[in-house]
Amino acid sequence: MNIPVEWHQKTVEDALAALQSGPQDGLDEPEAARRLARYGPNALADAPRDACIVRFARQFTEFIVLVLVGAATVAGALGEWVDALSILAIVLMNGVIGFWQDEKAGAVMEALKRLAAPLAKAVRGGQTAVIPGSGLVPGDIIVLEAGDAVPADCRVIESRSLRIDESSLTGESNAVDKGPGPLAGPLPLADRTNMAYMSTHAVHGRGRAVVVATGMSTEMGRLAALIQAAKPEPTPLQRRITEFGRLLVYAAGGICALIFALGVARGESVMEMFLTAVSLAVAAIPEGLPAVVTITLALGVQRMSARHVLVRKLPSVETLGSASIIASDKTGTLTRNEMIVKKIYAPRSGLIAVTGAGYASAGAFYEGTDEADPRRNPGLVSLLRAGVLSSTAELREGHNGGWTVIGDPTEGALLAVAMKAGIKREDALAGLELVGEAPFDSSRKMMTVAFKDGAGYVSFTKGAPELVLAACRDIPEGGSARPMTGEERRRVIKASEEMSAAGLRVLAVAGGSSNAPFDSRDLRPLEAGLVFLGLIGMADPPREEVYAAVAKARAAGITPLMITGDHKITAVAIAKELGIFMDGDMAVTGAELDGMNEAALEARLSRIKVYARVAPEHKLRIVKAWRHRGEIIAMTGDGVNDAPALREADIGIAMGMAGTDVTREASDMVLTDDNFASIVSAVEEGRGIFSNIRKVAHFLLSCNAGEILVLLAASLAGLPLPLLPAQILWTNLVTDGLPALGLAMEAAAPGIMDAPPRPRGEGILTRPMMAAMLAQGALIAAFTLAVYGAELYWLGSPVVKARTMAFAVIVFSQMFHVYNCRSLTGTALTSGLFKNRTLNWAVAAILAGQFLIIHVPWFAAVFKTVPLGPYDWAIVFAASVQPVVWMEVVKAVRRGRKAGNS
Repeated sequence: MNIPVEWHQKTVEDALAALQSGPQDGLDEPEAARRLARYGPNALADAPRDACIVRFARQFTEFIVLVLVGAATVAGALGEWVDALSILAIVLMNGVIGFWQDEKAGAVMEALKRLAAPLAKAVRGGQTAVIPGSGLVPGDIIVLEAGDAVPADCRVIESRSLRIDESSLTGESNAVDKGPGPLAGPLPLADRTNMAYMSTHAVHGRGRAVVVATGMSTEMGRLAALIQAAKPEPTPLQRRITEFGRLLVYAAGGICALIFALGVARGESVMEMFLTAVSLAVAAIPEGLPAVVTITLALGVQRMSARHVLVRKLPSVETLGSASIIASDKTGTLTRNEMIVKKIYAPRSGLIAVTGAGYASAGAFYEGTDEADPRRNPGLVSLLRAGVLSSTAELREGHNGGWTVIGDPTEGALLAVAMKAGIKREDALAGLELVGEAPFDSSRKMMTVAFKDGAGYVSFTKGAPELVLAACRDIPEGGSARPMTGEERRRVIKASEEMSAAGLRVLAVAGGSSNAPFDSRDLRPLEAGLVFLGLIGMADPPREEVYAAVAKARAAGITPLMITGDHKITAVAIAKELGIFMDGDMAVTGAELDGMNEAALEARLSRIKVYARVAPEHKLRIVKAWRHRGEIIAMTGDGVNDAPALREADIGIAMGMAGTDVTREASDMVLTDDNFASIVSAVEEGRGIFSNIRKVAHFLLSCNAGEILVLLAASLAGLPLPLLPAQILWTNLVTDGLPALGLAMEAAAPGIMDAPPRPRGEGILTRPMMAAMLAQGALIAAFTLAVYGAELYWLGSPVVKARTMAFAVIVFSQMFHVYNCRSLTGTALTSGLFKNRTLNWAVAAILAGQFLIIHVPWFAAVFKTVPLGPYDWAIVFAASVQPVVWMEVVKAVRRGRKAGNS
């Protein structure tokens, strides 16, 4: 359905009639399904994917593969057909493995893309439901609130101070006020103030709209060819690996040239030495490492999604393992976000206790130890009624009798406590007509709703106690109001502090009235000269799993911080309970933070564990301060104004349930359950991913070092070549890749969260690791050459037999060595030898392939091997296991030294 130019000219009634939809009920599910079948999903078409054969052919465009094809061509031209065909066969096998790896990684990333699909709030059959944005159809009624991405092209039918940022479509930087009125004449997109377009964002207020175009029929769909997703950029880790590989090419080129010159000088065949040098150059380069790194990252991201973390930007997975600070919102992340009213303060009644659980209407009110009838307390009734009228959430009763909130849990708690007093929304709204709303925002820390009441107007405001109290002039008395005294203000402040000290979140509620008209798009002038109605204290209990998560984070050297809009006393009480706030720590408010210069903040930064009453600009300052110290900080956010802080943080984490689309798009990852424990799980998974990448690099490079040292040492010693070109290529291209993929599947080590965070900037390879890789490569080379030399000079075997033995030893050594690489500190025997089935099957396949190469005549002719007897295989096994044995000894010595120093 293309969007006609007259949509913005139509009245709301005409637009709804044309789309055969209702403003309150929307479409029913059967009709929505019919339209979805007719118009297709609401999604932009993906860029056309290359054909399978093209993707396969791309495996043979890498420089190193082209070098091998060139070498095979030269060999064939000189009549060395066996060598030429063996090289081409191994190149083909390597291409098949590379193609399979790329397809697997692509499938994983596509699955993750589907998980990241945007959601929309649609009215179906009179009920508001959150559905995938791709399921929207023309005629759907959608609800838009501040922070939402507009999921399709829509005609606005209702606006409560709705403003939309259309800069992504029109380039206009200022948000546009939206209203339902029809517009005259043809207008450019930027002037269609009753339209909302796909990929723009609501930044203020709320409203309703009817979908008029979806998918490629939207204005954004018209630009689809220009905005197709570009090819993903490589992550910093992948770039570093590519650069490292380039350095290896240069180093290997020098070594290979030396080996070629030494061989020719010794009288070896020029052709054989040329193929050997080319094969060795290939062996020196870990060409499988980038593909395995991509798969490791992709599979790790998939595992994270199962732990309620959706990764939007792949580089953040690398950063996670280094996170040293986690700055988390309190409500809904550290706590359950299930608000229950526990205490109420009414000016004429003092503190009133409330019982009950969840959002159910069962519960009672107590003044002291005596149960009170709320209906006999006019001040309490006025307070609870105002709480209902200043809320936009809904309570729904489920099939099992339980109640759930649709909207803000705080507002759900206000509706629930009012029901306990017998006050229903429909009764509270009797005689009132909604005229405007000023939604809550983090700078004002309050929200206001205005109604027409007969000839006049009334408004209700709720928000932070200190700010609402400052906006109040009067208190109710005898059906009217009188000025509030200083003593009464002090009593309110004391009651608020007592509730906060008990760990309650406190809201103040006030009312106002006016006979004069006002601008319904801006109710902020009504937030002055108010009548104070009371305080409502709510409990939001900590999530049970957060206690262990905080302890795990601290054990891992990660400092958890609490950032909240709540009162400082409330925040500290909960932070102490969770183990975030300890003796000697500090808590500061946003106002106190404003009073600190940079030097003062820097001096106190390490002691401040709780930030209360903060605004989004404070979050940004906190992030910058920690980053200036060199720490790696993960920051959570949910509101529109949190986006700058999330972008500034090393890892920006958006809330999937309570967060807005704006913050999700600014974030690196999204918590699908809004749970702090999931952040810690993500850090653990991130550490495991980086550890696996490090293991893969360790395995591949130590094996490559062994292959180079075998040929270099043999050339320097004047020995005949221990390995032929086809054997080198088999050893490197085939036998390395599959076990490396198995290493990528390793589960995170049990003690991975006992170590401190990895320093910022620490590469995948450290100097100790490189020394260990060189030593392990030297061990593999030493035992390979020992068997080769013994066969050749001690036992007097022919060169072909000695080469076959050396070939078997180096392949078997690498297969045993892969188990050594499963843990760079622990013993291979206690690392769950049979837990990693992928690795075990890969090793079994390689060993079986090696046996076939030696004993099947056709393969033996290609690889120039001879059959081995049982005694020979015993020698191969005994020599191949030696590198693992000696590395186990080294690990044991290191563990002993570490234990002795601790």
